[in-house]
Amino acid sequence: MTLETIREPLVLRQGAAPEPGPGEVRLRVEACGVCRTDLHVVDGELPHLQLPVVPGHEVVGLVDGIGIGVERLALGQRVGVPWLGSACGICDYCRHGRENLCDSPAFTGYTRPGGYASHLVARADFCIPLGEVDPVATAPLLCAGLIGWRALCRTGQAQTIGIYGFGAAAHLTTQVAQHQGRRVLAFTRPGDLVAQAFARAQGAAWAGDSDASAPELLDAAIIFAPAGELVPRALQAVRKGGRVVCGGIHMSDIPTFPYRLLWEERELVSVANLTRADAHAFFAEAGGAGIHATTRRYPLEAANDALEDLRHGRLSGAAVLVP
Repeated sequence: MTLETIREPLVLRQGAAPEPGPGEVRLRVEACGVCRTDLHVVDGELPHLQLPVVPGHEVVGLVDGIGIGVERLALGQRVGVPWLGSACGICDYCRHGRENLCDSPAFTGYTRPGGYASHLVARADFCIPLGEVDPVATAPLLCAGLIGWRALCRTGQAQTIGIYGFGAAAHLTTQVAQHQGRRVLAFTRPGDLVAQAFARAQGAAWAGDSDASAPELLDAAIIFAPAGELVPRALQAVRKGGRVVCGGIHMSDIPTFPYRLLWEERELVSVANLTRADAHAFFAEAGGAGIHATTRRYPLEAANDALEDLRHGRLSGAAVLVP
């Protein structure tokens, strides 16, 4: 499924399976999660987008082609392909363990072809070995899970955490936080009783409208919804010395707010992309915690339906495309 024109439906195209180059593998895609970042790609909200492009960066597949120089992966092995498709390895960020901030990165489903396809070519050293797992249940972990993990890590030792926007990333993050003995308060679109019930089912101690006052002071907050107006609300909800983490790749403009909301050593930070170390740490934690994704399956050719369901909040959990 190919994006050929911004803000237009994806187009189903037929073609020969791509050939892996040096250091690459080809995967037969088993499942690909549908992420809000895919909406930002489709809507042209990310810079330097070059069309056409195949979206999708929560990919689970089986290796069915191996390029020259690949030794760590084998034919038939199941791997995951996340958002970070490659990094240069030589810039200052890469050399200091911050490849998520690489000066010359490539991103799956954005600057590299993605997983809304039957086959995908990926850098072998950026694939995540997965073993015997359910591909559909695992696909959302490759981004929603990883970004949620990185955002949760940025909250430090916070015990009471508010999560604004309760979708795919939030429901996985809530499970991890609960496993770690933390409490989660979920803030959803006003009046979204379905999302609030879903949040409580995932272990949230409280769920309510995002425009309502928090029932207690928060140690930290994570904002997954791409709504800049939530930043002042979250800052107002955290206690002195608290931190607000913005977990999305794109957000609408943050409105002006009084300095008193930031004062008393509150912090506002963002999470950008992910690292391979994040992936290894998260999957180790997820396996021990029994993290599970709530999913809705769609055939590959129904990718536009999945994107629209995500756009309009008609999902509890994550949409997953199955070729």
